[in-house]
Amino acid sequence: MKRGLGLVLLAVLLGGCGVNTAATDPEAVPTALSRALPTPEPASTPAASASPECDDAASSYDPLPKVLTPEQFPAGSTLAKIRARGRLIVGTAGDKPLLSVRDPQTGQLRGIDIEIARAMAKAILGDENAIEFRTITYGAREQVLTSGEVDLVAHSMTMTCDRWQRVGFSAEYYRDGQRLLVRTDSKVKQVENLAKSGGSVCVATGTTTIDNLRALGVKNIVAVDDAADCLAYFQRDEVDAITSNVLILLGYQLQDKYARIVGRPLSDEPIALGFRKDDVQFIRFANAVLARMRADGSLQRIFSTAMTGLGEKPNLGEPVYGRSEG
Repeated sequence: MKRGLGLVLLAVLLGGCGVNTAATDPEAVPTALSRALPTPEPASTPAASASPECDDAASSYDPLPKVLTPEQFPAGSTLAKIRARGRLIVGTAGDKPLLSVRDPQTGQLRGIDIEIARAMAKAILGDENAIEFRTITYGAREQVLTSGEVDLVAHSMTMTCDRWQRVGFSAEYYRDGQRLLVRTDSKVKQVENLAKSGGSVCVATGTTTIDNLRALGVKNIVAVDDAADCLAYFQRDEVDAITSNVLILLGYQLQDKYARIVGRPLSDEPIALGFRKDDVQFIRFANAVLARMRADGSLQRIFSTAMTGLGEKPNLGEPVYGRSEG
């Protein structure tokens, strides 16, 4: 199969260089992929499922009764600090078509996550452009929150019980799931085909997908710093498949006419905005904004516009509230 050189170069430019692999035969993969990824005992369930310490990972805090005006922001709160600063600082991707990607003509970021972040900036500051985006990898999402480098993360972040121990989440604004991207001539139809054959699958570190793969018996896992790196390896025929959430795979499919999405959903992923763990009031404010966006149809429009012609209907999920603030 001949693959477009331009596509490969695009993926290389978008991707990074840090790579690990859990290949069963390190000598069978390129040198750049040969650093071992530790392989713990497979989990009995995917990482996104609930644990005894967490009744519902998708449950967030009750939204505020109404969206506060700037004059109502409590002194010393994150909202007041953002208002005083004059801009909202958001961590996001810069290489995820559909979600958050840099437009090569304008140099500006665009996508679903970008539009949602802009809605937050408008609610806080009255101006959707009063925003500073900082592009980060999957693995850095929690770090930039806990360090205070950003105010929130809009980066296709899955709510999990484990993550709730370190960061906080808004209510979900989209329900996604993990699937596989393979070549059009591939015989792989389900993840079990990869587990049985020892085929290699590329995945981003810092995501729930690695645990999901291990639980399903896949051992030849190529772990990279960011999912965009996977597209470069895939287009160079160095891995057999990519796995990620469907919205991300749809974006890669747009870039590569030799790729197709296959297999059943391997997970059920509530996607939300990420916040610092103790920033409960800010989360409740964001939940009020998201609830208003659901009610006026703007959230639906953001997804429908981005996904036009892709053969997939957006699933905005159902927000769940009632998480204890204690």
